[in-house]
Amino acid sequence: MKFLVTGGAGFLGTAVSNQLAADGHDVCVLDNLSNGTTADGIHPAINFVQGSVNDIPLLWSLLYDVDCVYHLAARVSVAESLLHPREYSQVNVVGTVSLMEAMRDSGVGRVVFTSSGAVYGRQPHQPVHENDIPAPDSPYAVSKWAAEQYIHTIGERWGIETVALRIFNAYGAGQALPSSHAPVVPRYLRQAMTGGSVIIYGDGSQSRDFVHISDVVAALKSAATVKGVNRQVINIGSGVETTVNDLTDLIEMVSGRSVNRLYNKEKSGGVTRLVADISRARALLGYRPRISLKKGLKLTMSNEQQAVDN
Repeated sequence: MKFLVTGGAGFLGTAVSNQLAADGHDVCVLDNLSNGTTADGIHPAINFVQGSVNDIPLLWSLLYDVDCVYHLAARVSVAESLLHPREYSQVNVVGTVSLMEAMRDSGVGRVVFTSSGAVYGRQPHQPVHENDIPAPDSPYAVSKWAAEQYIHTIGERWGIETVALRIFNAYGAGQALPSSHAPVVPRYLRQAMTGGSVIIYGDGSQSRDFVHISDVVAALKSAATVKGVNRQVINIGSGVETTVNDLTDLIEMVSGRSVNRLYNKEKSGGVTRLVADISRARALLGYRPRISLKKGLKLTMSNEQQAVDN
């Protein structure tokens, strides 16, 4: 098959693009590298193009004969979105509409959109199910929910198959560690391995659903070809609830190092609980998470150790 992956130089994008290329597919990656990423980790068989998802003429040139688009291009920091909501709307919402217009003009039949578990916000019960009414609490979450509505509505009008995967807290080798607003798993691992202190917001009892990158890639691959998923929204997580304190305990276990914990109770740790009901993913995608958090942390730690050593 022939695929276009927008945002394909990012953490998730690189992982799925490289796997598709390794499987023998024809893959083109579009990324503007604005998140500080580079194209260095992309499989040599992949055609990499630097550019914007809002550049419709460029999209036309890349969509010729494409069977399916993976739409991952997005700004992804909750904290940053509070400071720059207009930018998040321009990239995450307008960029999605631009892509859908270009797909319509080019006759591409399916798009797999990476949404986020953040759209749920605070829910009265856990685990969260796709039928629960979203309560987004950040511009980032709003932009992802809005983009879901756009792809499905436009897809219905223009005859494009659409599926949105609400991905929870993905982690694994290759995840960027920016100087600000870094994801929790690589940040805590790096601190543990370098003797730094782990800063925990709130009391650490807030819970999340951590899912290994290899399981996310398996779900993304399935969503491109499986039948019966048109217009669906599907949770992709581990289905296991883990508190931030428990995550820190596991990091101590796999690293063999004691972690100095600094609790900042004046700053919110976000929603109190968030874990995915993955029954729909099992039924529609044949999705079976294979990597436990303990195993995933060991795999990620091995990669982090190489980074520290270098």
